[in-house]
Parts: sequence; C-alpha cells; structure tokens
Amino acid sequence: MTDHDGFAFRGGFSSPPCMAGDIAPNYFDPLAVDPQQARDVARWRQAERVRLRAVRSGLTEDERRDISAALLEGVRAILGRLAVTASQTIAVYWPIRCEPDLRPLMARLHDQGQRIALPSVETLAAPLVFREWTPDVTMERGQWTIPAPTRSSPEVRPDVIIAPLLGWDAEGFWLGQGSGDLDRTLAALTPRPVSIGVGVASARLSTIFPQPHDIPLDVILTERGIAYEKASGNGPG
Repeated sequence: MTDHDGFAFRGGFSSPPCMAGDIAPNYFDPLAVDPQQARDVARWRQAERVRLRAVRSGLTEDERRDISAALLEGVRAILGRLAVTASQTIAVYWPIRCEPDLRPLMARLHDQGQRIALPSVETLAAPLVFREWTPDVTMERGQWTIPAPTRSSPEVRPDVIIAPLLGWDAEGFWLGQGSGDLDRTLAALTPRPVSIGVGVASARLSTIFPQPHDIPLDVILTERGIAYEKASGNGPG
C-alpha cells in the first residue's frame, strides 16, 4: 500500500480531510482516490482474498458444520426481528469454495411458506438477476459454475439479500469474490433490499480501504453473533 501518495496531506491544506494524514496516520478518505491508490488497493484486496480463502479452506469439517449451524440460527433470529412476510422474497446463495452452508435454512423457510430466491449472473458486469428457488426447481451451472435456477423459474425482486463474505470490517464494508456483482445490485435496486452478510469471525479486517463504489451492508453476522449493524429503522420493503 502507498502512504496516500499524490494527496499532499502535508502540503498546507487547512480543511480537516486534507490534514487527516497528519492528525491520524491511518486515516483513509474513500472519496480521495487516484489511479495509483486504486491499483494499490486492488492488489492488496486480491492478496487478502487469497489469504482468506486459504484460511477458510483450512477449517475442519466439524468447524465448518458448527459455523454454519451458528449462522443458521443467527440468520433466523434476524429474519424474525425483521418480521419478513411470506409475500416478501429472501435471496440466499448456493455455497462454493467452503462458504457457510445455509441450504438447510432455505429448505426450512420454503416449507414454512417463505418465497426464496437464488442469484444468477446472466450478464457480466451487470446487477444480479434473482430467480425463485424451490426444492424441485430445475437448476443449471451458471457463471463460475455456481448452480442457479434456469430461466424457466420466474425472476423476482428480493426484499432481503443474504450474501457470503470472505472478509469484513467493523464499518460494514466487506470483501467478496471480487466480481462486484453485489455492489452493482445493491446500487441498482430501489428501494434497496436489507443486506445481511455472513462470514467467519476470524475474517475480520481492520479496514478494506473502502472505495467510492463500495456499499456497506446493513448487517454482518458471524458464528459469534452480530458483528456490525447499521443504525436501525431499516426493514424489508
């Protein structure tokens, strides 16, 4: 990482943001990004993704099972507090690369009459498409071989999105696989769905060095409980 090269924090500016480099050496202004800094952040994030995937892959089967079970209960509690109705849609995800497995929750919620959706990458560098999921829906391998409902399943708009995290920080920012699909999706949907990120407690980072395109989640949940929650008043459409 550079030391904020090109921002002249010590060049005599008088406003607090310009002096923040002197006042707090760890200060990072997400809106003051030059091309070199953006490249530095991208390289750092890619290295962190490799490291975090390796750590997650190193978990034992028992550890993965226990983490998934704790997250299942945590998500159920959050959904109960949000008072999500059967007419609303909860988007979950199909786990890959040792991500927490919430598929038992999908099946349980469906059995209770809840509408469930899975995301699909149908156009590169565009918002995700969400299609209704049921236990007997026809699935296909989509982008990056992630299973998703076929296009015969109806497209739906999620009221709640549950997403897996590789890394996260205490401000609600997070690292995913690096495609930017969820950021584009959250930016495009109005009103914005409630976003719940699930990950492991050990994946906490001091910061992800947020960039202007990064969108913080509403809730970050780990096996130890809620690690971050946006100021209240946020409920599903």
